[in-house]
Amino acid sequence: MSDRRPRAAWRRPQAEPPANTSPEPPAERPSVVQANLYRDGRRVSSPTTLAETFRQLREHPDGMAWIGLQRPTEEELHSLAAEFDLHELAVEDAMEAHQRPKLERYGDTLFVVLRAARYLDAQEEVDFGELHVFVGPDFLITVRHGAAPDLSTVRRRMEKDPELLALGPEAVLYAILDAVVDGYAPVVAGVQNDIDEIETEVFGGDPAVSRRIYELSREMVEFQRATRPLVGMLHGLMAGFAKYGTDEELQRYLRDVADHVTHTSERVDGFRQALTEILTVNATLVTQQQNAEMRALAEAGFEQNEEIKKISAWAAILFAPTLVGTIYGMNFDNMPELHWAGGYPFAILLMAGVCTGLYFVFKRRRWL
Repeated sequence: MSDRRPRAAWRRPQAEPPANTSPEPPAERPSVVQANLYRDGRRVSSPTTLAETFRQLREHPDGMAWIGLQRPTEEELHSLAAEFDLHELAVEDAMEAHQRPKLERYGDTLFVVLRAARYLDAQEEVDFGELHVFVGPDFLITVRHGAAPDLSTVRRRMEKDPELLALGPEAVLYAILDAVVDGYAPVVAGVQNDIDEIETEVFGGDPAVSRRIYELSREMVEFQRATRPLVGMLHGLMAGFAKYGTDEELQRYLRDVADHVTHTSERVDGFRQALTEILTVNATLVTQQQNAEMRALAEAGFEQNEEIKKISAWAAILFAPTLVGTIYGMNFDNMPELHWAGGYPFAILLMAGVCTGLYFVFKRRRWL
């Protein structure tokens, strides 16, 4: 890819219409973030439309165009495909988005899909963006879906280092890869802090922690899908750089990015394992808490039952004399033992005997 051939040597002839018949596109669309033309590592112009960018690049075949778009329209992508001979499958992927990270080569053009990430402190969650990069002999096109990554920082960094930018589109691709991978570091730090907080909440008995564990686990699955393919992609890219004789210094930079990706991927794998273990511990603690609550309820029920037994026993004991007294309290003339001199002592002894008998019966049954 480092072979800087003239555009006419690699672009299909029909892609370049005659100058007097080229349709003029409308004014700059909001999706065109920025388009710059570079020569020998220095910016020479900043066209305001895609048509102007195409025209200036044709006039300066030794230059390099760096075009940035965000959620472009189909018309814009088709015009780029016609101008730079982009493969229709790659263009379709760039329009649809929601692609897995991958690296594909279509002739002289590389198509790279990256998943950027950023940590949102306020929401305590990870936000993922998608970036599609077309890399050709004298152009680099970025198609961004989402807020991340911020490529303006990459532009400023490259423009401050003309020697690196003079290495061509491969150097810009390295800088983009480096920015995406560096963007993973704050995410890793934020997730590590979340896991520490979750561990505290788990052992503190917070009932809402299960939902937080589940949501963070889903984010780690997404994070893993973003980082794991990058390891193989970067090794394939390094092999391609070596095959096409890319600058040795650039290859060293790329190896450093690969090391960072490997480290990040290992951290993400560790996070997933840690969250799985935390979820297991939380389930165990919840089960233990539920068992303790059930045990406490059972003990409370047993104590309540014992109290009910005592109340019932005393109610039965007190009911016996009440019954006798109620019967003899009725105002009837013809009642037995009403005029007997020993009737009153007998009634008292009867009530006492019944109460005593009931007391011993309940005592034997351990109700008292």
